[in-house]
Amino acid sequence: MAQPLYQQIADDLCKRIESGSLGPGQQLPTELELRDTYNASRNTIRDAIKRLMSLGLVETRPGAGTYVTERIDPFVTVLTTPPVIGSPNSDFAIDDSADPEGASYLSMVGKSHRKAACSPVRVEVRPAPKSIASRLRIPSGAPVVARHQERYIDDSPWSVQTTFYPMEFVTSGLAPRLLMADDIPEGTVRYLEDALGCRQVGYRDWITARGPDSSEQQFFGIGHDCVVLELFRTGFDEGGSPMRVTVTVYPADRNQFIVNSGEVPSPSFEQDESI
Repeated sequence: MAQPLYQQIADDLCKRIESGSLGPGQQLPTELELRDTYNASRNTIRDAIKRLMSLGLVETRPGAGTYVTERIDPFVTVLTTPPVIGSPNSDFAIDDSADPEGASYLSMVGKSHRKAACSPVRVEVRPAPKSIASRLRIPSGAPVVARHQERYIDDSPWSVQTTFYPMEFVTSGLAPRLLMADDIPEGTVRYLEDALGCRQVGYRDWITARGPDSSEQQFFGIGHDCVVLELFRTGFDEGGSPMRVTVTVYPADRNQFIVNSGEVPSPSFEQDESI
């Protein structure tokens, strides 16, 4: 069965993009030019463009036309870690997967021979939104400490991350550094263990997909029709109580994830044709 005309047009434009005849950052022909080239209606051309946008190949710029997206080499994050998190003898005690802050993030990216950077930490006390309150098991609107950072790889915006902590950690007088707009070099997971005796023994990841908000569009340089992945990571102490929720937003065009189960070898990215 023959493909719909919009799909045929999208496939042809896709081939031109993959061949390089339409290079990254180059503007596509105007809608009128495409209608003449393919002898197609306005709606058919728009459906073809929507198809290319869904594949992440083009983006529309209001008042400026449609452009081929810049190709970014994706960064692969392994979400799983050994079962004991935060153990003093574990290499993962303050690694990036278990802790949102510290030099561990820079080290993780550096091991892949890429350049990483973080923005200064921004700290505020704010009412807990429902999605955070339910995970921390506190009333919606209860005050929480929010520590926020923006992250870059190879000078490109890669993710934004905000970690929420129960306000009682600070009001107890035992963990005042959570309110300081500075890095915690040993990592907040280790700091909370030392300060409160509150040791993280595990975490739960909950991943959703959605469209970006206006601030994310601006920071990542993406269109409103792109997709971002939102990872909610809830850390639990030895008593099973949640001690923090880290929310990381990743644009889908530059991030990939691995989840391991059982005994598996380390991934050889350069040999894996799927990456």
